[in-house]
Amino acid sequence: MSERERVIQLLNSVPDDKIAYIIGYIQGLTINREEELNEETMAAMDELKNGGGEIFRGSTEEFFDVLLED
Repeated sequence: MSERERVIQLLNSVPDDKIAYIIGYIQGLTINREEELNEETMAAMDELKNGGGEIFRGSTEEFFDVLLED
């Protein structure tokens, strides 16, 4: 059995109320991110890959508080 056939087999066992999660995940896998990202975003991602930039490690609420302070 190929991996594609295995995925199809597994999909057939996923309850209908969970299919939306699978669709979202698969859509994410099929998008060519570089076509959708602008140059500024790609530069920021490269900065993080090279050890620069800043990663926020707080809660979502804390993140929005920081954004609203500026």
